[in-house]
Amino acid sequence: MTRTWKRPWAVLMDRDGVINRDSPDYIKTWDEFSFLPGSLAAFRRLRTAGIPVIIITNQSAAGRGYISEATLRHIHGRMRETVRAAGGRILDIFYCPHTPEQGCGCRKPAPGLLFQAARRHGLDLSRCLMIGDSARDIESARRAGCGQEILVKTGNGTAAETQLIEKGCPPAVAAENLREATDFLLSLPPAPRRPEFPAELPRSARY
Repeated sequence: MTRTWKRPWAVLMDRDGVINRDSPDYIKTWDEFSFLPGSLAAFRRLRTAGIPVIIITNQSAAGRGYISEATLRHIHGRMRETVRAAGGRILDIFYCPHTPEQGCGCRKPAPGLLFQAARRHGLDLSRCLMIGDSARDIESARRAGCGQEILVKTGNGTAAETQLIEKGCPPAVAAENLREATDFLLSLPPAPRRPEFPAELPRSARY
């Protein structure tokens, strides 16, 4: 597998359970947001390698009325500031605020957020990599034609790996955490020419 993979043009990354500790009660304030060990260092290493990171996240707490979208954007702003202070970079953030019952096209496993990121940034998704901790992260990447995928075992990752194996569609690569996932992708040979990206966009977006 490693011999056929190349470094991605961009990393599309889930939030809860990958970057920060997840919660069954949702992350409703910045005080409830806690970076997982090694995640800030992973952002720094990816920036040093010139690989942009775009966050792709379901945030149904907004649709359920547990949090306002203004508060969600505040949390994302603080997250970006902390990542920047640690030497990393988040190019953009795309989130879905809807509940499953709303039947939108952006809530993973639907691929809408990935398509939105591709349109905004001129991405060839077949040259991008998705990092997530759930079966729906992996499924959304596959539906969007994402070329590479890594399932991390933090968050819901261990259960998701079992679920995907039982369905006969295991993840291409499983890593213990974001640090290990970053180790893997930085071990890959350089990619062909990829587009230049701005340092980061000033505000979050949603599909």
